[in-house]
Amino acid sequence: MKLNLPNRQRWLVIGAGIMIALYVLNSVLFEPLYNTFQAHSAEIAKLKKDVARGRNAIARAQQTEKTWDDMKSNALPRDASQAEQDVISAFDRWGRANNIELSSIRPQWKRGAKDTYSLLECRVDATGTIPTLSRFIYELEHSPLALRVDSVEMTSRDDYGQKLTLGLIVSGLRLSPLERKQP
Repeated sequence: MKLNLPNRQRWLVIGAGIMIALYVLNSVLFEPLYNTFQAHSAEIAKLKKDVARGRNAIARAQQTEKTWDDMKSNALPRDASQAEQDVISAFDRWGRANNIELSSIRPQWKRGAKDTYSLLECRVDATGTIPTLSRFIYELEHSPLALRVDSVEMTSRDDYGQKLTLGLIVSGLRLSPLERKQP
């Protein structure tokens, strides 16, 4: 079927056809290619970041192994009662050295996220002044025992803030699982 259109209308039909073809070509070919290119670019950027992170991990592997060896050597003893005794005597020693009053130390064993370790969580309540309590916390954090301060809470016991009460939650690492209770 041949259309007899005037020259101007023929050019309009050809132009409209070209525009429709370009729209279809864009929808079918160019846009999916562009989206794929964008996705691949984002994935390449992520992989480059992962490679850089991996190289950094390899570069600090020796330091990480040294830190892990230190943690293993300073972990709490395998014997649960000995571990509790070591932590309690350390708190007592730091309390006496800093002239603070330890009102309570409540140890409690917790299971680790994996069966390769367990945690001794201690709630410690102490009373003293800001300098003595801050020195106590300093000695706790710099102790060779594998201890971590999880929570610190300070409250004033007088109107001037001279006498403070310190509440700590401290976790100690033991590289053996928590024993299951026998029935």
